[in-house]
Amino acid sequence: MPITEDIRGLVSLASRILGQADQGDFIWGHASARDSDGRGVWIKQSGLGLAEVTPDRVHLVSPEGEVLAGEGPRHLEFPIHTEIMLARPDVGGVVHAHSPHAVALAAAGVELRPVSHAATYFVPPSVPRFTETTDLIITPELGRSVAKTLGDGSAVFLVNHGLVTVGPDLQTATFAALLLETAAEQMLRTIAYRGEPVWTNDDEALIKREHIYNDAAVHTAWDYLVRQLP
Repeated sequence: MPITEDIRGLVSLASRILGQADQGDFIWGHASARDSDGRGVWIKQSGLGLAEVTPDRVHLVSPEGEVLAGEGPRHLEFPIHTEIMLARPDVGGVVHAHSPHAVALAAAGVELRPVSHAATYFVPPSVPRFTETTDLIITPELGRSVAKTLGDGSAVFLVNHGLVTVGPDLQTATFAALLLETAAEQMLRTIAYRGEPVWTNDDEALIKREHIYNDAAVHTAWDYLVRQLP
């Protein structure tokens, strides 16, 4: 299979997995993969729900916002993807979603704690919170600010907006987005009981991260997610 078809297929799969997991927000939210020739990112066209993305609805967008291959209007928030890719050579995939529990947790100002296995994928360190704006990230300057807030981490909360997750490939970034939403929901459920929450300490969280969420396990989980697609 030609590289172009393969990467379009990957973005389509990631988008549909996110959509099936209720990470979609009508037509908003997107996943991207780095172009192997350094031309930009492969991302779905604007105006489509995540669950309805097919390979022919994925196009290549340059860091300047030009559609270089494929058709259809591009997303306004492409700078989230292009600027993170420019700042992080180690990143091969980026996901931005308006996941409801992640939005709620960030808005509540409550720090994500490893009250579950899921949160140990991210914590430690703390998941950073981007607060410069709650509006869309539609300029390179704002994209660079998001990338700076993300730092060398795997996720960032866009407060009152959504989440961004990254990985060495889009498979990992997609799994991280699902996991962050799960971790946020579990954190919200925990604090709702108004008891005395406990959570895994940093040393053990790092051990659990390697035991549970090593690269092989993450990609096996990706294969499972693909199998669940209709």
